[in-house]
Amino acid sequence: MYFDRTGPIYTEKTLEIAINAAIAHDIKHLVVASTTGETGAKLVKLAKGRDLKVIVVTHNTGFKEEGVQEIKESFKKEIERNDGLILTCPMVLRSLGAAIKNTTGFSHQQIVADTLRMFGQGIKVCVEIVAMAADSGLIPFDKVIAVGGTSKGADTAVIIKANSSNKFFELKICKILAKPSNF
Repeated sequence: MYFDRTGPIYTEKTLEIAINAAIAHDIKHLVVASTTGETGAKLVKLAKGRDLKVIVVTHNTGFKEEGVQEIKESFKKEIERNDGLILTCPMVLRSLGAAIKNTTGFSHQQIVADTLRMFGQGIKVCVEIVAMAADSGLIPFDKVIAVGGTSKGADTAVIIKANSSNKFFELKICKILAKPSNF
């Protein structure tokens, strides 16, 4: 599915595509990026009762403001109540690389992130959150569904063969399920 533009207006459709692909391909793990928890809460509701495990990946604490976690408590409770897992940790393609870039003007992580963004911001997010979830031991090193977005909501879904961040280039994008075509 190619969307005309980016944005949260495609969240529900993207989540439906992800759930349907998980069922069709017998994939049991879904990883979703969710800053405030809203998109994560929507996905766990859709996955409930379907023998699917949902991992909701948030920004690290202090991402925007020192010591502040951006996930809203109401969404956090909803995710947990519906058997979703929440992962909060540094971003594979940002944290240390951003610190180095801010000092020197260059980082290898930024080159990788910018290359993935050539396919869309959501593709970069999907690859990154899968590495983060694999690093944390929350998903198998097998095919998973990843859902991300360009800013708010979700507009990208992919099937990815997971691997850890120290083997980042062994992650494989197997199938793009949905993404914006004009970003």
